[in-house]
Amino acid sequence: MAASSSLARCTVVACVAAMALALLATTSSGQFLDPHFYDHTCPQALPTIKKVVEEAVAVEPRMGASLLRLHFHDCFVNGCDGSVLLDDTPFFTGEKNAAPNANSVRGFDVIDRIKAAVNAACRGNVVSCADIVAVAARDSVVALGGPSYDVPLGRRDARTASQAAANNSIPAPTFNLDRLVSSFASQGLSVQDLVVLSGGHTLGFSRCTNFRDRLYNETATLDGSLAASLRTVCPRAAGSGDDNLAPLDPSPARFDGGYFADLLRRRGVLHSDQQLFAGGVTDPLVRFYGANPEAFRRDFAEAMVRMSSLSPLTGTSGEIRYNCRKVNYS
Repeated sequence: MAASSSLARCTVVACVAAMALALLATTSSGQFLDPHFYDHTCPQALPTIKKVVEEAVAVEPRMGASLLRLHFHDCFVNGCDGSVLLDDTPFFTGEKNAAPNANSVRGFDVIDRIKAAVNAACRGNVVSCADIVAVAARDSVVALGGPSYDVPLGRRDARTASQAAANNSIPAPTFNLDRLVSSFASQGLSVQDLVVLSGGHTLGFSRCTNFRDRLYNETATLDGSLAASLRTVCPRAAGSGDDNLAPLDPSPARFDGGYFADLLRRRGVLHSDQQLFAGGVTDPLVRFYGANPEAFRRDFAEAMVRMSSLSPLTGTSGEIRYNCRKVNYS
């Protein structure tokens, strides 16, 4: 009972913090993010983003998870600034081919379609690519049955990107719990944020190369029936079937609590996922969310607001790109 009360207090604190962030998301330039940022300059911006996302997810439900992951990988590298979208140039090597992203992060074509549609709806270049990525992540979650939330808006786009920063900043599927906690703490995110945001793995798939080591070397912490199923798509030999996919939970196109239920049964596909329920400080949170799916939905939405507010560019910093893949060179 004491543990449940403590967790309940924790979620209340998270709720208050998320509300404060949504209302007062102060940036390094002293500007504020605001869910109503485009209400007057382009009231059709958000409905247009939603429409394109819903169309993309209807064609390929996996795209919802991909757009959510794209936002995560953007925000963890120098803040939510759209840098993950930039192609390499003679002046910098971008993030698309960093180890966590190469042959993995996807959805760039959908972002391109959204940008074109939004520019047409706004009759000009009004909405940043960084804001499009943030809103598309929210709309993807909603399209797959997850919670809605107000996205703080007003980000501007970075004029550069860094492959080295992406390699160093994005938590890897091989991380143990201490490194995961440290990675999130370096972004100003809590242990609770780590657990609920990892719950985004209720959606989508993982490539064989990301779970092969767990599959063949962590048998003591991996459910036998799941292991047998994974071996059919992921051969032991490195380089063989690396891009073969396996769902991260039993319902990869539906936002639900299956992810946490799986962790309780040693059915986490990724090493980093199962680390959340392996005798460490996150065990009580996994149990709590496994038993309280509505609390997970609420706290996930609040954590997404916090993550989407990481170090955005605002005011006169950065730019609003015409093409999300390229900076606006004069």
